[in-house]
Amino acid sequence: MTSMDLTGPIRLLGIRDTPLSVAEVLAAVGDDAAGGTTLFVGTVRDHDGGSRPAVTGLAYTAHPSAGEALRQVAEKVAADFPVTALAAVHRVGELRVGDVAVVVAVSCPHRGEAFEASRRLIDDLKSQVPIWKHQSFADGSEEWVGV
Repeated sequence: MTSMDLTGPIRLLGIRDTPLSVAEVLAAVGDDAAGGTTLFVGTVRDHDGGSRPAVTGLAYTAHPSAGEALRQVAEKVAADFPVTALAAVHRVGELRVGDVAVVVAVSCPHRGEAFEASRRLIDDLKSQVPIWKHQSFADGSEEWVGV
């Protein structure tokens, strides 16, 4: 699921099973009216907590309603902040350590607003969009996160 709407502040939303492009997301929020642009890139790390074995890979799974939930999160952020442009994409499927899992970007008239809106966007995406993570560890164990 990917949608683009170049007429309003929500410029790009997507849940994709292909590698994500940081450049695409950053370009989507470029706007001459913006004085501040923030970008967050979430990657797969090689650990999850201090006492667990190393993470060897993971898979993200999205509920069929995830695209609509992502749009609702984006609309709420755009309504609560003076957003000039907003973009968010999340990867699903099998990922390896180092792969890009999520990219969000927000541009606003001022930097403080951009930081606050971007923080809300990623936090609400992670807490409200039904995307679940299945991690695999070096010792052969597994766990679901966010289910």
